[in-house]
Amino acid sequence: MYYYISGQLVEATPSFAVIDCGGVGYQLEVTLNTYSQIKDQQTVRLLVHEIIREDAHLLFGFYQAEERDMFRLLLGVNGVGAASARVLLSSLTVEELQEAILSQNVKRIQSAKGIGAKTAQRIALELHDKVGGLAGGLTPDFGMGQQGNVEEAAQALVMLGFAKNAVDKVLATVAKENASATVEELIKQALQKL
Repeated sequence: MYYYISGQLVEATPSFAVIDCGGVGYQLEVTLNTYSQIKDQQTVRLLVHEIIREDAHLLFGFYQAEERDMFRLLLGVNGVGAASARVLLSSLTVEELQEAILSQNVKRIQSAKGIGAKTAQRIALELHDKVGGLAGGLTPDFGMGQQGNVEEAAQALVMLGFAKNAVDKVLATVAKENASATVEELIKQALQKL
C-alpha cells in the first residue's frame, strides 16, 4: 500500500498528475483542489489512496491529508464510488463539504455533478457524526498529535480484522476519555471495548 509519492512533477492536468519517482512515472488521479495546489510546482509530494480492481490499479493523489481523509469517508457511504467522491472534492473544498454535511445542506452537496438527491442525503446523514466538531482535521475533537495516534490505532485495529465503523466509534470514546493516550494505550483500551 502506498502512503505518499514524492518526486518531479512531469505532467499535471485537472484530472491527473504524473510524478517521476526514481525513474518510474506514477499517474495519480487528482481533484481540482489538488491540481490548483500543485500545477506550478516542479517537485511534489502527494498522499495516496490506492484502489485495486480486477481491471485496474488506481492511485488517487491528494495534496492535503484532510482531503484524502474526506475522500476515504465518502467511499464508506453506500452509493459513493471513487469517481463520485473525486467529483465532490473537485466541486467543493473539504471545508465547504464539511460545512454542508454539518448543516445538512443536501442541496449544496447535490450541486456536484452526478450526485443525486438520495446520495446527497446519505452523505449528509452518514457522515454528520464523523465530521462533527472538526478543528483542522477529520477526527472529532482531537489535537493534531492525538489525531495521528487515533489514525494509527485505527489502522492497526482494522488490520486485526475489526470493522472500521466500530473501530472509529470506540476510538472516539477512548480518545475523549484519555486525551494524552499513546497509540499502544488507545489500542489496548479499544480492544477491551470491541
